Amino acid sequence: MSGINEILLIGVIILAILFVPRIKNRNNLVRLPKPIVIISGKTRMAMAASIFWPVLLSAFLQPWKKNLDLFLYVGICPVLFGWVLYWVWRGFWKYRR
Repeated sequence: MSGINEILLIGVIILAILFVPRIKNRNNLVRLPKPIVIISGKTRMAMAASIFWPVLLSAFLQPWKKNLDLFLYVGICPVLFGWVLYWVWRGFWKYRR
């Protein structure tokens, strides 16, 4: 009789080793942290355009050879002006809510 009890006890220990960690981990699901800032598609497009516009104009105008003033007026200033307008607009929009 003691042989059957020992075999059953070993079986229970093996089942406990296999199934207890699974039962404990069901309640401890890994939760992903929420992002601090969510960037919309329009903002991503504006950021990409802010990078590509000066790069394309610098390839076309070659400001390191000549036309540095033209590059600043046509390449850099519109990007800065656009972001300043966006910053001011977001400031007014935030305080209206």
